[in-house]
Amino acid sequence: MLNTYYLIENDQQTGPFSHHELMERGLTANDLVLSPFTNQWESAAAMFEFAEYFESQGIYYPTQTTLANFWWRLLAYVIDYIILYISLILFGALLGVIALYTGNNSWFNSGYGSGSELGLRLISVIIFSFYHATCESTRLQGSIGKVVCKLKVVDAAGERITFSTALGRNFGKILSSLVCGMGFFCVLWDKNKQGWHDQLAKTFVIRKP
Repeated sequence: MLNTYYLIENDQQTGPFSHHELMERGLTANDLVLSPFTNQWESAAAMFEFAEYFESQGIYYPTQTTLANFWWRLLAYVIDYIILYISLILFGALLGVIALYTGNNSWFNSGYGSGSELGLRLISVIIFSFYHATCESTRLQGSIGKVVCKLKVVDAAGERITFSTALGRNFGKILSSLVCGMGFFCVLWDKNKQGWHDQLAKTFVIRKP
């Protein structure tokens, strides 16, 4: 039968099952399934006929057709950078208003020496990293820029990543920024479209159809 599937449960082959029966059984992303379409054992999340079923659970299995290319990821970054830049301007304006009413201009009079400039850069990196990590570990599975571009950050099984993994991934962008940003540009030629920070955290960026 064309709509006949077999499943590995407790190291035993079970079945046959129809497509609908497998979903009713609570099929998981890592279940090994024998498909009548390919006649080989595959992870359930990697099978195109279950894509909609897993997407409804927030699971987006990374495949060559769903991996996000460099240009979509760059566009998402630009959107996020604009959001962060505007947020910093508003924060600076708020500090200005506070200084105007309190008469305390110590923040502005401290100058932009190497210490204060380094401190501002460090604060920006921390804010940007926590912003991305928080968004990527929620049901959004990505920052505002990624949501606009229909991008999701997932693990090897296509599932949502944890906050600690997301935080490690984003601090790993410091490594990707070295050597003229080579770690970001390698998305252009890497077979899994991963940056160095993705490889470090074992994550993938996919684009929803």
